Amino acid sequence: MRTHRISPLILAAALAFFPGGCSKSPDSSSGGASSPTPAKGGKKKFAYITNGIDPFWNTAVAGVRAAEKELGVECEVFMPPKGIVDQKRMVETVLARGIDGIAISPIDAKNEVDLINDACSRAPLITQDSDAPGSKRLCFVGMDNYKAGRAAGRLVKEAIPAGGKVMLFVGRLEQLNAQQRRQGIVDELLDRPTQTLDKLTIDPAGQPLKGDKYTIVDTRLDNFDFSRAKANAEDALSAYPDLACMIGLFAYNTPACMEAVKGAHKMGQVKFVSFDENAAVLQGIKDGDVHGTISQQPYLYGYHSVRILNGLANGDKSVVPANGVFDVSIIEVRKANVDEFWENLKKQQAAGK
Repeated sequence: MRTHRISPLILAAALAFFPGGCSKSPDSSSGGASSPTPAKGGKKKFAYITNGIDPFWNTAVAGVRAAEKELGVECEVFMPPKGIVDQKRMVETVLARGIDGIAISPIDAKNEVDLINDACSRAPLITQDSDAPGSKRLCFVGMDNYKAGRAAGRLVKEAIPAGGKVMLFVGRLEQLNAQQRRQGIVDELLDRPTQTLDKLTIDPAGQPLKGDKYTIVDTRLDNFDFSRAKANAEDALSAYPDLACMIGLFAYNTPACMEAVKGAHKMGQVKFVSFDENAAVLQGIKDGDVHGTISQQPYLYGYHSVRILNGLANGDKSVVPANGVFDVSIIEVRKANVDEFWENLKKQQAAGK
């Protein structure tokens, strides 16, 4: 796993202004509210806002806590249970109370640009996990989701080299990261040329996509409803008895699919490819039930989000890469490396306690 050295913090009495991006401005407001700077000598305070509730985020929070201890700051974690309305409320709440920086995973990047830009006028803001490139966010911390999708597509090719019908399962497609990783899988399975993120063409969901060997029969959405995620998998098995592979784009999707397949007594007949590092998925890889998963290293999302926010809050712009993206590399987990990966994951999770 890649390690990073943290540059010395530059202490400052006030937050610097970032032209065209996020800044801390006591007299800028939304509805008359302002963001007071904490008392001199107090700890910097940040907000880490996820896009939902899922065990995936527990590992990211471990990274947040590790950075808190190392840097001597405070970071409150918010997990919206009911989608975009809750997420917007959480952003507005922390801004009203006063905050030194926000790291957010936007649920709907296009429809949250105004929210993000308003927050940017009042505190340094970065995105993590999922980006909002059309906004004034200062930095994105995360993986290249399109490339990760193509890597997942290659896992599918390994799992069912003869081809067949596959189905995708995901919480929602409003999120840019979900759109990008889904498109990466589609392009890989249909043997299309590699696209770039700035010119990415998205195939709409709701219709089969056929290639020479692989057919993506559908993309099922559950809106972070775990019972619905399982029901989607059960329906897929009923509608497509010859389904060859299930691909879970969010951390909980593949475990839900596994439960459905076990209930249908079809374990061994259907292959699984996953994202993230859910314990059930890792155990499934050890047992030979899951071919592999793509880890985006969420611990580093949490750790580096807090590190970057702390640098910005102290006037250190050098913490932001020149291109505005702090790239976190993926790890492809298969049976050959699952034990080593899982052991490292447990150490990361323990470090955040």
